[in-house]
Amino acid sequence: MLSPAAARSATCLAFVVVGLAGWSLTRLTPLSAPRQALPSGPVPDFAAEVAPILSENCVACHGADKAKGKLRLDTRAGLLKGGENGPAVIPFAHRASELLKLVSSKDMEERMPPPAKKDEPPVNPLRPSEIATLERWVAAGAPWPSGLTLVPVDPRIARLEAEALTFPVVKLEVFPPEVSLDTVRDQQSVVVTATYADGTQRDVTALTRLTLPGRPPRPASEAITLKDFAAIIGKPAPGAPAISPVTGKLSFPSKVRPLASEFTVKVATVPAPQPVRFTTDVAPIITRAGCNTGGCHGAARGREGFHLSLFGYDPADDLHRLLIEMPGRRLNLAEPGDSLMLKKAVQSVPHEGGKRFDVGGASYQTILEWIQNGAQSDPEGTPHPVAVEVFPTRLTLAGEGVPHRLTVRARYSDGTDRDVTGLAVFSSTNPGAAKVSEFGVITTGRRGEAFVMARFHTSTVGCAVVVLPAHPGAQPGAELASETNYIDRAVGAKLARLRVTASPLCDDRTFLRRASLDIAGIAPSPAELDSFAAEPAPDKRARLVDRLLARPEFVDLLVMQWAELLQIRTEPQQGLSYKATLLYHSWLADRFARGVPFDQTVRDLISASGGTFDNPAANFYQSERDTLKLSENIAQVFVGARVQCSQCHNHPFDRWTLDDYYGWAAFFTQIGRKTGADPRETVIYNSNSGEAKHPVLKKGLAPKFLGGDTPDVKNKDRRAVVAEWLTAPDNPWFSRHVVNVLWARFFGVGIVEPVDDVRVSNPPSNPELLDALADRFRATKCDFRALVRDIVLSEAYQRSTQVNETNKLDGRNFSHGLVRRLRAEVLLDVISQITEAPDKFKGLPLGARAVEIADGNTSNYFLTTFGRAERETVCSCEVKLDPNLSQALHLLNGDTLAKKIRQGKVVEKQMEAKKTPSEIITDLYRRCLGRAPTEGELAGLLKELPPEPKELRPWLEDVFWALLNSKEFVFNH
Repeated sequence: MLSPAAARSATCLAFVVVGLAGWSLTRLTPLSAPRQALPSGPVPDFAAEVAPILSENCVACHGADKAKGKLRLDTRAGLLKGGENGPAVIPFAHRASELLKLVSSKDMEERMPPPAKKDEPPVNPLRPSEIATLERWVAAGAPWPSGLTLVPVDPRIARLEAEALTFPVVKLEVFPPEVSLDTVRDQQSVVVTATYADGTQRDVTALTRLTLPGRPPRPASEAITLKDFAAIIGKPAPGAPAISPVTGKLSFPSKVRPLASEFTVKVATVPAPQPVRFTTDVAPIITRAGCNTGGCHGAARGREGFHLSLFGYDPADDLHRLLIEMPGRRLNLAEPGDSLMLKKAVQSVPHEGGKRFDVGGASYQTILEWIQNGAQSDPEGTPHPVAVEVFPTRLTLAGEGVPHRLTVRARYSDGTDRDVTGLAVFSSTNPGAAKVSEFGVITTGRRGEAFVMARFHTSTVGCAVVVLPAHPGAQPGAELASETNYIDRAVGAKLARLRVTASPLCDDRTFLRRASLDIAGIAPSPAELDSFAAEPAPDKRARLVDRLLARPEFVDLLVMQWAELLQIRTEPQQGLSYKATLLYHSWLADRFARGVPFDQTVRDLISASGGTFDNPAANFYQSERDTLKLSENIAQVFVGARVQCSQCHNHPFDRWTLDDYYGWAAFFTQIGRKTGADPRETVIYNSNSGEAKHPVLKKGLAPKFLGGDTPDVKNKDRRAVVAEWLTAPDNPWFSRHVVNVLWARFFGVGIVEPVDDVRVSNPPSNPELLDALADRFRATKCDFRALVRDIVLSEAYQRSTQVNETNKLDGRNFSHGLVRRLRAEVLLDVISQITEAPDKFKGLPLGARAVEIADGNTSNYFLTTFGRAERETVCSCEVKLDPNLSQALHLLNGDTLAKKIRQGKVVEKQMEAKKTPSEIITDLYRRCLGRAPTEGELAGLLKELPPEPKELRPWLEDVFWALLNSKEFVFNH
């Protein structure tokens, strides 16, 4: 265990190594000021006493990234050089040093550090003891370890890191686990995470000591550079022979026992310093500064006469606009520092976009060096990023205001990698739970979940963050009573991580109604309710599910769900006649009824050719004839990816680029259509001509799988090639998306939500659960019945909608049942079933159900009001389940309920059977709500019985009408 002083030292001493030739302290000769008498007391230890003061209070404003007043206090050279007001420190002359004058000033206007700004950590004036420490240090000559640069440290972070010593640590991890150094410029920051016994984590980088072979221990928060290995190599770093690998060790003073962790450093042969390149060095700075966003120069027409490609998707064009367009205006090769590009960014001239970085900062120096070297175009073969990684990828943090660093690494086409944390753009999906700074430091807020993203080049990666309360009462979630299947293992693990206790299982009557509505779209009869509740067999729920899955109504619901996504509707102007629509719908229904594996159905759809009457699957290519829109639809329906954004530019929040978009579209550019022998029929064929023209490259691209390779399609049916790839067992996109769509039907929310918006910035709420479902789907040969059985028999599905204190705010982790409004077709069918008043729809016999309607254009006022999908798009959002005023008014004032109650004569028949009002009311409750009325409900109604016998039937029909209007009926629960 470290002492308090040592802990403070370890916490606050955050150095970046720019040159490490030794730790000897140097005493320089005095400058112009006369030597002054030393204040009383020993010379302060720089690491333990001076560095924390400067790092916590000064370096944030006067460091590499922000040299306010042209003053840097992160290096000894900057300290002595000073800024606009001259040297900050004069060695041996503490009374004459500007730094000490400012920190001890009585004038609050000029005292340093300044008061805190809004939304920033509080900054307090230095304590007298700290000012005395600085005085003794300056009076002793301001000694400073050779070659060290300080980095800013938030005082709160330092305090929280020190607190990490007080808890028992069970595991120590370093990120990235392997470091590769390739050039003199190369360096890598590391993040060390401690995992505690309760599963939570803390960033303990500053508390961890790093040991490299042949070097003394030092804080792990210092970046690792090639110069660290000079002593090992035995020569100066440039030109030194490679040594690979080298094992570094990290040690942490755990309360239980000292912990250690190892990681590997690969040191390559050190070439001469690489010149600054536009694509790899300058363009990322432009993106990080926000210059190429849609609200700035990345807008369609640019801004103030200067246009950049949106989010830097076309660096070659950006370079052209900087160098060639209006030459001499934006870049001044004769006087690089006078370049408008730099002057605007530091706001030394008016700039509508404001200040983007500081003079002398790292971004400024990189661009300045590039201009000084002639602002050259990148030579042929310049490496480009091929992958981006963020570390760590998952965190569980406890308490409010707890920080944790991220580090981001890019891998390049030549096999090298690079720490790009300072060039990445960070954002959070839920800043209230976990916000992230521009430097990649997460800070926790209220309890919740967030996905913290880092965007670099064309890639977006992220870290899933769970934030828990820190108070002692927050215990891990209770273990499930039983784990019926793999679903409950995955859900239970997530709930335990969240410290959430699941709700108990629902009762038998609730389960019967819920499962019947979800699986078959029917309501259980009163007799079925009584029989099921009375049955003692422990496996009765499993046997119920098997019976429901064997019913034709299960197929009807499945067909309806996929008919919506496949846009099965009449489109006469596109050749989709009513006959073709019916044949298409019947073909799909036959596939599901016969249990044809779904992957085979999808392959037959995508590769379909021939007449739309002879081969109904060919109608798949009639719903959408525009090639680009068709390719977008296929990606959204079968992969869940919305690639539309990448049609004009690289997707800002996902992995898709222009190349991906047009490479994918190339699979569908050779679809031909012609009229068949019957003018209502269209023949689909492969034309063997047609390419997807890239808007920037101005040429056609070869077909390329989404996120995959470029296949050989010579003399092959391109659609057949992509269909085989899409449904291949090793393709995770297809199975993960299909099971997520099905899961959302039974839970009201997807594991990825919306279900057809799969992207890096919209991660699944439970990745392990999604993977397990996808594995099961593939193992059962894409059998929907087997998957539905697993889902409905899981405890996650069977849970009550009643919540407890820990899960009352949970809407994504399946800790309790969600109350879900019945979809339009099911609601109308159940009303017709309960009232015994059948419907008649176009093309279907009297008594057919609304879920059987084949044509998306066939509807009525009720179905339209309650959000039936019109099948105009493939978006899952077409099915509207949110209640609204129009629905309530229609149930209250429309003729649907009153007409069906009169037409079905349910009350009249029961009165003719000589049933008492109490018996009739009980039957109506059981029909509508799946339960008998409570004693209070029944007594209250019986008190309102009309005195006249002739008024009894209308009164009972009003009770029937009221039950059909209740939320308990309209919602599944």
